[in-house]
Amino acid sequence: MSGPTQQYDWGNISGDEPAEKTRPERMPVPAHLSSDIGLLVLRLVVGASFAAAGARTLFGVAGGIGLDASATALADAGFTSFAGPLAWVLAVGQLVLGVLLVLGLLTPFAAAGLLASKAVAVVVALVPALSVPLFASDGVNSLELDLLLGAGAAALVFAGAGRIALDAGRTYQRRPLPWSVLSLLVAVAVALLVLFVLRR
Repeated sequence: MSGPTQQYDWGNISGDEPAEKTRPERMPVPAHLSSDIGLLVLRLVVGASFAAAGARTLFGVAGGIGLDASATALADAGFTSFAGPLAWVLAVGQLVLGVLLVLGLLTPFAAAGLLASKAVAVVVALVPALSVPLFASDGVNSLELDLLLGAGAAALVFAGAGRIALDAGRTYQRRPLPWSVLSLLVAVAVALLVLFVLRR
């Protein structure tokens, strides 16, 4: 005799289906065009914003403050010993990782690096002053933009690039959760390293 079966109203001609279904070992890439378009828009906005910030700092274009002024700002924020190298790494990192997001290449890793930079920026702004305005309309150097860009990067760590990207079909897109968790742990480790080792 065959194994236990269950009746269902719609399906194949026989009307019988095995009670236990085989669970696939690897999740398929979600095939929702609307999600792909939404992730593309998110990648373009977040990635281009970071890339533009990096380019403005690195080359001093479009009203950017340049590397020297960026190093001075980092020194004022407590990164006295490593202000120069950090300014360079931050500018290059934002530019390169932002471009990777726009292309949808190595998305969870690029997003994790950018998330780490915004996490550091928020912590530095909040501690110990606790007087930084939240909304841009309440004053300059508000947290609103940092929080929005950080949240966008965090969303891309977990959601991935979608299928309209160079990442389409890669292993970390097919099985996103383990890679997302790994990327998040790396982001936390980098942020803690910058805050507690390089801030002196």
